[in-house]
Amino acid sequence: MNAYIGEIIGTMILILLGDGVVANVVLGKTKGNSSGWIVITTGWALAVFTAVFVTGTISGAHLNPAVTVGLAVAGNFDWGMVPGYIIAQIVGAFIGAVLVWLGYYNHWAATPDPASKLAVFSTGPAIRNTVWNLVTEIIGTFMLVFGVLGIRGAVMGTQAIDLGALGALPVAFLVWAIGLSLGGPTGYAINPARDLGPRIAHAVLPIPGKGGSDWGYSWIPIVGPIIGGIIAALLWGALGW
Repeated sequence: MNAYIGEIIGTMILILLGDGVVANVVLGKTKGNSSGWIVITTGWALAVFTAVFVTGTISGAHLNPAVTVGLAVAGNFDWGMVPGYIIAQIVGAFIGAVLVWLGYYNHWAATPDPASKLAVFSTGPAIRNTVWNLVTEIIGTFMLVFGVLGIRGAVMGTQAIDLGALGALPVAFLVWAIGLSLGGPTGYAINPARDLGPRIAHAVLPIPGKGGSDWGYSWIPIVGPIIGGIIAALLWGALGW
């Protein structure tokens, strides 16, 4: 049970700080308004670092259904725990999004654009094209899961390295790199829970002038990351690393 609680808390921290930095950049009359993509990608990287560092020794800090499924496909995680982990991640993401809504309570009404409000909670494409948006999410999550598998099996020369909780640091750098390099087309969800939990929060919270939750797009940041995670795990296994 502690592992599931760890996933709830870890994903809550991830979304609180990750969606929080987006809110700071895109919502009206904030101190960080219009501070740009570098601030968003850096904030998300630090959100990953904090969440993984806090819960890594409790649950392994997957915080992402694509990582959970990828690790299971690679034989590094018990399939019996996969459903519980995914539920915990979505619940944690929802709670984190609610906390962001509360933290920026006065700024929703100060933001006239409904798309900016939705952007705090969930991802969306810069150019809407179903096939290529899906491909982008597959590629980004492939890099994430392949990188995570490499970090977990870190070796220097012939000596294996036990990074412990400090494994959070290279994972944070990995997410930062993905955001900077591959985040432009779709906003790099690379995590079904990160997108779905907050999107549900957006749909149910009383946000003034919020508009729709773009459910027509919502399957892409769910299906794409799962596919990308599975491909990464299969390739890792095929390489025998």
